[in-house]
Amino acid sequence: MKFIFFVLGLLIVTLGISFTIQSNLGVSPFDALLVGLSQNVGLTVGSWEIIIALLLISLNSILIRRKPEIFGLLTSFITGMGIDMWLFLLHHLPAPAYWYSKAVCFGIGLVAIGLGTAIYLHTNFAPIPIDRLTLIIKELTQTNIFFARTLIYLLFLIIAIILNGPIGSGTLLTVCLGGPILNYFMSLTKKIIDLTKNNVSSRKYENQGARTSRKK
Repeated sequence: MKFIFFVLGLLIVTLGISFTIQSNLGVSPFDALLVGLSQNVGLTVGSWEIIIALLLISLNSILIRRKPEIFGLLTSFITGMGIDMWLFLLHHLPAPAYWYSKAVCFGIGLVAIGLGTAIYLHTNFAPIPIDRLTLIIKELTQTNIFFARTLIYLLFLIIAIILNGPIGSGTLLTVCLGGPILNYFMSLTKKIIDLTKNNVSSRKYENQGARTSRKK
């Protein structure tokens, strides 16, 4: 069950990222960095996701003074492949031409990113390095997800501007709304996941009871 939620969350996250890129309204600061590197240096957006992940894993290791979380690289590899897959599929669909269609496309992407991130973070399986950094900063600063996420977004925004990434109105919306959306879904998905776990446990208990009764 834990692995299912993990994969589901990553698929939703990468779909959301692809929708924001497709909207052409600007993407999150981190994704702007990836797209900017892809356009100016080469390689795919997903490939840069993996490369940057290596750097973030090293940074996270230094901050928490522990061995590098190698599983985080595996998560980034899956995420990178997912982004390239969704971009390939969405590329065959008509791109949004009007501002309202772009806004809808971006809105779907922003919500999907928050929902997917919350789902897979609750599994505590192998967070994407940038999301692990969010949790680390949250603990170090004794604040909340909103503050930590917003701080990271602002830092990447500066870097993305320097590298001429696709910065737009959507980028500013991501900086302002990314934290609150994630914070909201973290609470919501925790209730849903806990409820699902309780239902599964109850069914197992009932099945065990039924088997015991049959034996008697």
